[in-house]
Amino acid sequence: MFPEFRDLISELKRRDPHFSRLFHRHNELDQEIRNMEAGISPADSMAIEQLKKEKLLLKDQLYVVLRRAAAS
Repeated sequence: MFPEFRDLISELKRRDPHFSRLFHRHNELDQEIRNMEAGISPADSMAIEQLKKEKLLLKDQLYVVLRRAAAS
């Protein structure tokens, strides 16, 4: 995710607790979705779709933080 911001992501994960929480939750959702799609965790398509929407919202929020940090 966002390879152009790789160094900035590492920095923000260390110094920005809000960014770190968002990033961690995004990764948790990613793994949860993968497990559901692989049949490891039980879920219906509606549950998976809801998690994907939440993950996308988090990704948008992360991108906003990254762009602001990169501009400063």
